[in-house]
Amino acid sequence: MTFADILDNVGGMGRFQRMMVSFLAIPLLMLASHNLLQNFTAGIPQHHCQIPDQLLRISIPTDTNRRPEQCRRFVAPEWRFLDPNATLSNETVFDTEACEDGWTYDRSLFSNTIVSEWNLVCESRSLRQMAQSLYMAGVLIGSLLIGNLSDRFGRKSLIIWCYLQMGVAGAGTAFTPNFTIYCILRFLCGMAMSGISLNSVSLCMEWIPSKYRAIVGTTNGYSYTTGQFILAGVAYLIRDWRWLQLAVSLPFFVFFLYSWFFVESARWLAISGNHEKAVQGLKKAAWINGKKGEGNKLSVEVLKGSMQTESSSTKSRHSMADLVRTPGMRCQSFPILSSPSRFATSFAYYGLAMDLQNFNFNIYLAQLVFGIVDIPSKFISVITIMYVGRRFSQALSLIMAGVCILANIFVPQDLSTLRMIFAVVGKGSLAASFNCAIWNGSGGNHGSDREHGGPLGEDEREFFPSLPLIIYGAAPILSGIVTCFLPETRNMPLPETIEQGPKKSSPSRCVLQSRCIGPQPHNRETSLI
Repeated sequence: MTFADILDNVGGMGRFQRMMVSFLAIPLLMLASHNLLQNFTAGIPQHHCQIPDQLLRISIPTDTNRRPEQCRRFVAPEWRFLDPNATLSNETVFDTEACEDGWTYDRSLFSNTIVSEWNLVCESRSLRQMAQSLYMAGVLIGSLLIGNLSDRFGRKSLIIWCYLQMGVAGAGTAFTPNFTIYCILRFLCGMAMSGISLNSVSLCMEWIPSKYRAIVGTTNGYSYTTGQFILAGVAYLIRDWRWLQLAVSLPFFVFFLYSWFFVESARWLAISGNHEKAVQGLKKAAWINGKKGEGNKLSVEVLKGSMQTESSSTKSRHSMADLVRTPGMRCQSFPILSSPSRFATSFAYYGLAMDLQNFNFNIYLAQLVFGIVDIPSKFISVITIMYVGRRFSQALSLIMAGVCILANIFVPQDLSTLRMIFAVVGKGSLAASFNCAIWNGSGGNHGSDREHGGPLGEDEREFFPSLPLIIYGAAPILSGIVTCFLPETRNMPLPETIEQGPKKSSPSRCVLQSRCIGPQPHNRETSLI
């Protein structure tokens, strides 16, 4: 009898498993809110130098769209602009200076953001992007740190801690007195986000039979997608960044309270040598599933026997070095570790999703549409993966995304609807690519994926306005071409442990038979995107 047989005997995908999946999926709804929150809390309102309205015409120059310049004012009032009959030569030069007395902000779209509160504009505009980069750095460090801690101390204890950390740091951000503390707390939120994501997946996957894992993974992914709808609605109703930050953070205190009732992964307990608690957890699952008789048959001896093979394969600790220790492992690991598809997908995905204001479209509607497009995209990707193949599906989605993004280079700025259509199709294609990526490789890159995401700064746009679109579009296309040379894994048996990996290899095997090596006790194979 194997551990999978034990799970089937105590109810398979019974009431206990469904409850676990549901209560773990609910917090995932709010992860999208924190990932994409700065679209709204750091929104850039229209602004210009602080000048009395009656003096605006003579105090601030206008840009090419005849709107007041955002960062400059006249050194002295230009009274000649009061004369409607005055004629000025195109070569007329006016002396200007920076906004020494602050800025005036348009409050119609956002009543208050960190940009308007701390004046993160003009010379300080790069600080806005730095805040988002620090959040993503927290995501990366959290994936590395908390992932290892959960293997040592368990999934339940770490997910409880991360719920609390997200609640405290997120709510604390709403009351932060300055930008420095804001960045620190957002960094902690990023770390907690990784911990919640990774441990939710682990706890789900280790309590359910293998044949249901694809369904559960899809459920988790759609939970994240639904969270994008929630963010659009909440942000539309709450226009002040502090109240919005508080609204998306307080639910994590509720998640923290009910997470104490989670049952620790019996598989992790058994592998860690705590067979008594593992048996207790399995008996509890059997009782909730209406299989109390089967649960009573379980004992430490029975569990040890079922875990003998797995325990022997995990007696020695493994590291990333084991993936390249033998020629066969180097052969199979290299395409996964070096494949640019996940980098390009996440880079462009978050570059679009975190830069909604630059589409000159209603930002709340844009957020809603960007979430909706993920639903059919992920569904179509699953169908093509099942019936066509994973390599083709990923290559097609990447290339399609890149083409749509590059197309916007040639669409005039005033055609905002057409630009939005191309962006939405591109973002949907990237969501499909994410779905393909989790089938083609290990999820260990989960945190680093998000670290590579994020919009390019305003400096790049000023240097060359089309540069961001060129980068976001070229990366998926190049990656899609490279993906065409990766091995197909559809309907191929995959080893689950280092011990099951090959020791020898040949050039042909390297090209044709490279496969994903999934970590056995700490499965990270499912992405939330």
